[in-house]
Amino acid sequence: MESGRAGQLRGGPRRVRVRAPGKINVSLRVGPPREDGYHGIASVFLAVSLYEEVTATRVDGDGVTVSVNGQGTLNLPLGAVPLDATNLAVRAARLLAEVSPGSTGVHLDITKRVPVSGGMGGGSADAAAALLACDALWGSGFSRDELAKIAVSLGADVPFALLGGTAVGLGVGEQLTPAISKTPLHWVLVPADYGLSTPQVYRLLDEIRLRTGTQAPLQPEIDPAILGAMRAGDAPALAPLLHNDLQEPALELAPGLGDILEAGTKAGALAGIVSGSGPTVAFLARSPRHAVELESRLEAAGMTATAVHGPAHGARIASDPAG
Repeated sequence: MESGRAGQLRGGPRRVRVRAPGKINVSLRVGPPREDGYHGIASVFLAVSLYEEVTATRVDGDGVTVSVNGQGTLNLPLGAVPLDATNLAVRAARLLAEVSPGSTGVHLDITKRVPVSGGMGGGSADAAAALLACDALWGSGFSRDELAKIAVSLGADVPFALLGGTAVGLGVGEQLTPAISKTPLHWVLVPADYGLSTPQVYRLLDEIRLRTGTQAPLQPEIDPAILGAMRAGDAPALAPLLHNDLQEPALELAPGLGDILEAGTKAGALAGIVSGSGPTVAFLARSPRHAVELESRLEAAGMTATAVHGPAHGARIASDPAG
């Protein structure tokens, strides 16, 4: 088996490029802290057409190195992206190397398009793309399901970045059930030029609940009406159903997000929501044309904005492997 993989590697690609999507939490309900310190959640994940790109290139030796660049119109504080062993894509490649007899040294070049520390799973998308790219580079031969099982240990959002589309996430988000959602929904994203720490946002949510006497649901659930609206691609029906338990603590940590949400409403958005732990804000539009109009109005108000749609595909090889 190992000799076959080695032979595949010698005749295989030298470089593989993979794209993986960012996501919006259309609904996110959070339970109390568990014994392991994590929170149980019930979320509807939507992959959107804003893609991270990872190019894996075979190099001499057996290490993993990484470089990062940014493209697109969003504010990307690339200095916040680690270039060492803590980078999630590096961790993904090293994890796969441990179970891939044909593994070699690899350099990962990451093109960032998803806001950094923005609540859209950009780092998780990098990890998913690195897994798929290195699997192809090394001829490891893992199925998508097998890669998803490896991905779970890297973080709850990584398996979804592999899957893409629309899915319900339970547990800490790793228990994924794909949902039917074929009609595109259109959004406008407004990022911040700063990030928010996901653990800090969750801790503040616990503090807010403690001081207000709010009881967290032991087993958070998804409103079936959300999935119905998404299945139908009915943006007006979906708008009042958007929900994020992390929005209140995100707003407390970054009060300026309230001004952005208000500006989006005034600009004609059907609804706005902080994505995940923030600080990216996602505004729901009626149609592609409405999304472009909303993007223009927000930019005219001095904000950085970009129109996207979803559901988008999961991690995918972006070009034929280069020899």
